Amino acid sequence: MDHTATDPPSAAPVRVLLADDQALLRSAFKVLVDSEPDMEVVGEASDGAEAFELARRTRPDVVLMDIRMPGTDGLAATRMISADPELAGVHVVMLTTFEVDEYVVSALRAGASGFLGKGAEPDELLNAIRVAAAGEALLSPAATKGLIATFLAQGGGAGPATADAGSHAQRLAALTVREREVLVHVAAGLSNDGIAERLEVSPLTVKTHVNRAMAKLGARDRAQLVVIAYESGLVRPRAE
Repeated sequence: MDHTATDPPSAAPVRVLLADDQALLRSAFKVLVDSEPDMEVVGEASDGAEAFELARRTRPDVVLMDIRMPGTDGLAATRMISADPELAGVHVVMLTTFEVDEYVVSALRAGASGFLGKGAEPDELLNAIRVAAAGEALLSPAATKGLIATFLAQGGGAGPATADAGSHAQRLAALTVREREVLVHVAAGLSNDGIAERLEVSPLTVKTHVNRAMAKLGARDRAQLVVIAYESGLVRPRAE
């Protein structure tokens, strides 16, 4: 019997690239990811340079990238991926020994979608891959609070990203009043549902505003919106 007219089309699995210098850890991640029907491992890299080359070759949806690797580290590899127009659809999740460390702000500035501690539970890791593949940010309110604290400790916009502040501020001028309002809430770590409740609109309306803000600001995903909001001065970190 021909089922082609009635069977629903199956969604393509999320393509995952693993980048970590520890072979044992990569093997564990591979077994876990490949056990899921909606995702598959398309490559493994032991350093950042190899991760970049494999990303160009395999075009993954998500790269699980260790920050600390010999040679080309995860931060450098993430910058290379973010700078390549052909890899615009690739989302990088940084793997850290500690969920919030001195590299987190640098990772997000480099273009990462978020970060995850290596001690995360298997379900957390799998959820992180799905969230990143959907273009969302792995920034819970608690993680965002930690990010802001780190950002503040580093002197806010001081450092290499200062040069970007002016261009970010110029692009902010293209946002509508509502889009800027939504951006402020995104920077506070609120979800679309949380923002919708605050503004008394539908989550779909919030999502539309978020997507438009991303397009106008040239942000790859929600994590980049958070960084831009602070880099531009739209939102200023403050000590508790």
